[in-house]
Amino acid sequence: MSFESALTGLNAAAASLDVTGHNIANGQTHGFKASRAEFADIFAMSHLGVARNAIGQGVRLTNVQQMFEQGQPEFTQNALDMMVAGEGFFRMDNNGAISYTRAGNFQMDREGYIINPSNHRLTGFQVGPDGNISNAIGPLQIKTGNVPAEPTDAMTVAANLPAFAEQMDMVDFDPDDSSTFHHSSSTTVFDLLGREHMISLYFIKTDDPSREWHVEARLDGEAATTHVGVLTFGADGALDTLNPDPPAITFATGAGTPLEGANALDVEFDLQDMTQFGSPYSVATLRPTGFAAGEFSSLGVERDGTILARYTNGQTELLGQVALAKFAAPQNLQAVGDTAWVETFDSGAPIMGNPETGDFGSVQSGALEQANVNISEQLVKMITAQRSYQANAKMISTQDAITQELMNIR
Repeated sequence: MSFESALTGLNAAAASLDVTGHNIANGQTHGFKASRAEFADIFAMSHLGVARNAIGQGVRLTNVQQMFEQGQPEFTQNALDMMVAGEGFFRMDNNGAISYTRAGNFQMDREGYIINPSNHRLTGFQVGPDGNISNAIGPLQIKTGNVPAEPTDAMTVAANLPAFAEQMDMVDFDPDDSSTFHHSSSTTVFDLLGREHMISLYFIKTDDPSREWHVEARLDGEAATTHVGVLTFGADGALDTLNPDPPAITFATGAGTPLEGANALDVEFDLQDMTQFGSPYSVATLRPTGFAAGEFSSLGVERDGTILARYTNGQTELLGQVALAKFAAPQNLQAVGDTAWVETFDSGAPIMGNPETGDFGSVQSGALEQANVNISEQLVKMITAQRSYQANAKMISTQDAITQELMNIR
């Protein structure tokens, strides 16, 4: 009997050493989760149960439990290195085969997909036709091409025109003569080809009793085909009427014009926040739409998992959002190697969600999660398993000596 019990003890100690050795071997593996060997004693059973004076028959390995405690961060200079700080797994797609991992050492393949070293694609919430994050989950792809130019088609202007300004005659207006207008402001706009132009707005008070101001515009010194409009203010200094409403102008195209080679530029103005108070001229907002063409410059991953492409023209484009998965019983996931797991019946189906929502963790870019292996603790377990192995071997040796003594009796 003791031979059998000691043999099970040797097997248990060997299994404990195997688990410990596996943990130590993966001490530098990103996203690795340590395991522990769990054991139970063995009793001979019958349909009548176990006698009160029954002696056990040894030990057996019942489970290799995975420990999903958070690992320490290792900071890198790569934006595609990601770490889940808190609960959640990255969801990976290998031609339809779904797996889950905590290792975030990602890179781009030649098609722009975000992949891990096993060429599995990182999945997430994709961008819909409206340019916003949708509920559709699929492989995340990075666009590294140029972003085309967008012409200016609108401008928001908020300024205060001084109520004490003297009336002028619009007939005398000359943009090159500052004495023929009260105030002006300029900003940069863009045509369809992405070329920069300077648009200047001129404000002329033409009627004092009715508090009326005319607004004129010039594009690189050239006049528009129409006037911007006429502003009329109430007695309280707030904007009363706009004519037309909303004001809109067109800069013509053609040979010899600033827009030569491009389409005409139609700009609609938002002047709703214009005021006429008894204070000096001041501009609060002068914001046109549009931008020049730009080249891909860098990639950014936010803490909520959103992935942004940045371009040389200062624009950003939303590319998607990393999706995280969690399980009711993650310790029951099945390890399949390459620091990846797959769901099982006992783990439950994955629950998908956005980082930083509910109890999902956040995504930290430029960092990797180190293995949660405590080397000192593993060395202590190794020594303990070694002593257990020696003790069980000694038990077999002792039993052998007893058996030999019995055989020597005459």
